[in-house]
Amino acid sequence: MNIQISHHDYEKASQLIKSWGNDLGFQQLGITDIQLDEDEQYLKEWLAKGFHGDMQYMSAHGIKRSRPEKLIPGTIRVISVRMDYFPPSSEHPSKVLGNNKLAYVSRYAMGRDYHKLMRSRLQKLADKITRHYGLFGYRCFVDSAPVLEKALARNAGLGWIGKHSNLINPKAGSWFFLGEIYTDLPLKIDKQFSLDHCGSCNACIDICPTQAIVGPKQVDARRCISYLTIELKGTIPIEFRKMIGNRVYGCDDCQLICPWNKFAKNTDEKDFRVRHGLDSATLVELFEWSKDQFLNNTEGSAVRRIGYECWSRNIAVGLGNSSTSKEVIEALQTRKDDSSELVREHVHWALAQHV
Repeated sequence: MNIQISHHDYEKASQLIKSWGNDLGFQQLGITDIQLDEDEQYLKEWLAKGFHGDMQYMSAHGIKRSRPEKLIPGTIRVISVRMDYFPPSSEHPSKVLGNNKLAYVSRYAMGRDYHKLMRSRLQKLADKITRHYGLFGYRCFVDSAPVLEKALARNAGLGWIGKHSNLINPKAGSWFFLGEIYTDLPLKIDKQFSLDHCGSCNACIDICPTQAIVGPKQVDARRCISYLTIELKGTIPIEFRKMIGNRVYGCDDCQLICPWNKFAKNTDEKDFRVRHGLDSATLVELFEWSKDQFLNNTEGSAVRRIGYECWSRNIAVGLGNSSTSKEVIEALQTRKDDSSELVREHVHWALAQHV
């Protein structure tokens, strides 16, 4: 560490860093310490219940997820940022969800992959701090390491964790990404967002198609459509297939129903805008994509990470839940002998729904 900040300048440095963050396109930046004792206990209990399903990475790093200094030695502060992502000029989600011929893709995945964009911005922020003050210890994260990002964001004053387990900001709802910089700079910390404004509202719990929110801030990932369509690499349990409806990549129902999202802002980031018509594409259209088309059309997108096989699996389920038509049945028939056993099994299930 070769930082050139006097003890009296840490508050000024914190304000400067926030200003630089705003200039880089972050809607808010907060700073917190690394105390996560209560959240560590919550994580242990969540894992003990098996709510993480096949997401072994949630338990693979032990206490590093809840103890930042164990992950990056020397860390004493976390700079937490948020960036809006809801795409402007996209088809309204309720219109897509209400039309079972269309494919619903989670709104965070409409444009380019947020991981790279936000990590690049965080790196630029770190470079700015270095140029201004000198070398310091840090590491940037965007959903890419064992980090309790929502708990850290709450502690940094960016919002509270809602009953659906997403972070909610009273002036911006929940349609935003989070990112962090772990650092050894003893910056002035912000006041933790200690109030919970969900009150008696249970809208997100009640709306969940698979009842994955088993209690306030308690999500059983094994039932969650986002998990089933993105994280799960094998067979989607039959009991959930009808409930998935036309959701082929993720699920936004708990956010769509949240009254706080009336304050949400559309993103100004061009990279987060809709690409390849994914806001309102038909299930048949997407099912007809070849593997090369899938790779080309999802280049630079978060969607690509699930791979063509799982993408096809998900759309087959959506087609099974679509209204019976010659077009739907013919599309499914073209892949009933697919080279992938996983896809074939879901196609056969889908065809059986139209008998």
